[in-house]
Amino acid sequence: MATLYATATAYPPYRYEQDDVIRALPLWLAGDERMFALARRVFENAAVQTRYGCRPLIDLACPLSLTETSQLYQRTARTLGEQVVGDCLTQADVTPQAVDLIISTSCTGFMIPSLDAYLANHFDFSPHVKRLPLTELGCAAGAMALARAYEYLRAFPHHTVLVVAVELPSLTFQLQDFSAANVVSSALFGDGAVAVLLKGERHQGKPRIIATESTLFPHTTEVMGFDLKDSGFHIVLSTEIPDLVRAEVPGLVARFLGQHGYSAPDMTHFLLHPGGRRVLEGLVEALGITSAHVDISRTILRDYGNLSSAAVLCILDRFLKTQHPRQGDLGLLLAFGPGFSAEAVLLQWA
Repeated sequence: MATLYATATAYPPYRYEQDDVIRALPLWLAGDERMFALARRVFENAAVQTRYGCRPLIDLACPLSLTETSQLYQRTARTLGEQVVGDCLTQADVTPQAVDLIISTSCTGFMIPSLDAYLANHFDFSPHVKRLPLTELGCAAGAMALARAYEYLRAFPHHTVLVVAVELPSLTFQLQDFSAANVVSSALFGDGAVAVLLKGERHQGKPRIIATESTLFPHTTEVMGFDLKDSGFHIVLSTEIPDLVRAEVPGLVARFLGQHGYSAPDMTHFLLHPGGRRVLEGLVEALGITSAHVDISRTILRDYGNLSSAAVLCILDRFLKTQHPRQGDLGLLLAFGPGFSAEAVLLQWA
């Protein structure tokens, strides 16, 4: 088994109120009235009120070079990573030397050595700690990291795993890109970091992972991702995603839960990645659940935006710190990413 012992979150220092962003839109799109009108509607209907970023909002009107962006990504990722790892280890009362595997996830920047190496040095982890950086998996990576941790702990039940997700989508904003995908991305995504500590033992009152499943939908590689160009990452975001989710999720969830003797009505709790308002509404419809089941997902989207791989882990953090499930309760954690892919994680409270 893999028990979720502790979680911690952190965000960059600059807070973007959606109303302030809308007022700043003319700095970006004043020369294109049609795109400005579209952007205003998208921002107003994004169900996001607040997000965080690595730079002051007004500075986004001054593009950084690819070198400057990369340097800022590395500095901020290390700072946020150190904060969430320190907080998570303290909450779990675990020493850095006790961590056997660290899994890091990010898709909004690039660094070699990977973030986990810097964290291992900062916290003086064992020189033999195992490292698994997960990149290029987008919003699904946080859930995938939990799945890989679960598989590792099945093989090494006395070990401890630390998952760290750091995403800085604000650094992928492209001032000269007037595509609908860039507008939608700019309205939705925010920066943040999450750490989750897992152990291979049961603990009263804490959830354990009892099953996971990865799903790659055939011939959908073009619906989501990034194109790397001279100016940096350019978002690929198809309007087909909400419809794809509605079409595929019922069968995916029925098959996954059915393999373990359950169905969607058996789930008490749903921790669903808030890819956006339409995606979240599509999940509610596809799973036949009530709007109340996604209150926390909606709250995280409202207060922080879509945090890419960190989003579903941020939802997990909020859930564990505000809810009080009963022993035996079941929960479904679900996230989507490029590929197009889905990662499902089945939880049960001890």
